[in-house]
Amino acid sequence: MAEQLGTLEELPQDYRDAMTEAGVAPLWPMMRNVLPHGKPNPTTRPGYWNYENLRPLLHRAGELTPVEKAERRVLVLSDPGRGAGAMQATASIYLGMQLLLPGETAPAHVHTPSAVRIIVEGKGGFTVVDGERLPMEEGDLVLTPGGDWHDHGHDGTEPVVWLDALDLPLFYYLEGSYATEGPLQAQRNRPDAGQVEYLSSGLVPSRKLGAGARKYPMVRYPWTRTEAALREVVKYSDDGIAELDYVNPETGADVLPTMGFTAVMIPAGVKSAPPLQSSSAAFHVVKGRGKTTIDGQVFEWGPKDTFTAPVFAEITHEASEESFLVRVHDRPLQEKLGYYEERAR
Repeated sequence: MAEQLGTLEELPQDYRDAMTEAGVAPLWPMMRNVLPHGKPNPTTRPGYWNYENLRPLLHRAGELTPVEKAERRVLVLSDPGRGAGAMQATASIYLGMQLLLPGETAPAHVHTPSAVRIIVEGKGGFTVVDGERLPMEEGDLVLTPGGDWHDHGHDGTEPVVWLDALDLPLFYYLEGSYATEGPLQAQRNRPDAGQVEYLSSGLVPSRKLGAGARKYPMVRYPWTRTEAALREVVKYSDDGIAELDYVNPETGADVLPTMGFTAVMIPAGVKSAPPLQSSSAAFHVVKGRGKTTIDGQVFEWGPKDTFTAPVFAEITHEASEESFLVRVHDRPLQEKLGYYEERAR
């Protein structure tokens, strides 16, 4: 196997000019860029966003730009490896902090990418997904799957902020990303399915003959139930850590086709050192404090902070107090493509 492949500069200028004229290029000088040996060479770099720094910027955005001029008032969390303004937090995950003020409405639309909202702070906000009104409480996970109509409203008294996580980079790369706007949806006069049909784990609505299950039967995952489940699981954990995947209650599959979400509890004084994973990830701190080392970079985090890790990153979490995080990752996409991998450290 050749250690060093031929370079473009080694080729005669007249040959290079002829290739340019023909609209072709030699593969071998670029081969290692697209097919490095052993493991990928990611552009993504570890990122960290301190919420106390972002919060005043979000509130000033609310003063400077009415929601009517923004449609979605969001500050994008850009991957340091791609630079400010990049619409990617990792290669496949977009992250943004969104602000909605009391009395505001973000108009209804539907788009090809899928989104999840992790509620960061505030009360009184809600999302309507295909007519189902979903309250937005701190720590809740709210889905807006690709192809589902959704709008946001706020009938409370204080600003509401949530973290948007979308598979937007994937759809943009495929040139398949677009949205359609429409009127606000009529809301069904009942609580969301997560509070009715899927209130208890292991129980789902009785199947009716010939009636197929909804593709996304549950689109709100309340944090209060998630935290209670984590606390119960951690009591019997071998390594002192609890992890629970968010799944479709009818199928057990990940909540979205391309993105997965995992709730994590790390008790005070406990260290977590997962294997190297081929999936990229974003971590949002619901509660707690600690530090995480990602490929040698140390990030000290607190409540509502967000940080990211590229593929095959060496990650170590250390909680200085009882901590709860939500990990956003692209494992479901990689598993569908047949290449998800874990390696020992």
